[in-house]
Amino acid sequence: MSKAEFISNVAAAGDMSNAEAKRMVELVFGEIEAGLKRAKKDGKYTIGTFGTFTITKRPARKGRNPRTGEEIKIKASKSLRFRPSSNLKAAAGIK
Repeated sequence: MSKAEFISNVAAAGDMSNAEAKRMVELVFGEIEAGLKRAKKDGKYTIGTFGTFTITKRPARKGRNPRTGEEIKIKASKSLRFRPSSNLKAAAGIK
């Protein structure tokens, strides 16, 4: 689903214009981004009955180039993960 489709669905469900829905969606996404920036200490940002966003750290490691078999160094990195709440899983029909 594209962002435009998502905004259209929110507008239809909320009985509002696309402009209002876009503003609401941008506010929600902006708050998630700001929450993740604030959550640098423990790396978690939880939204009640929706789920938890977690920033994980991957250490540097060695890997292999699949084409040549040559050993390469992979830099340390950060990754973003999402774990849905039990309410969200139940709404999606997942146990």
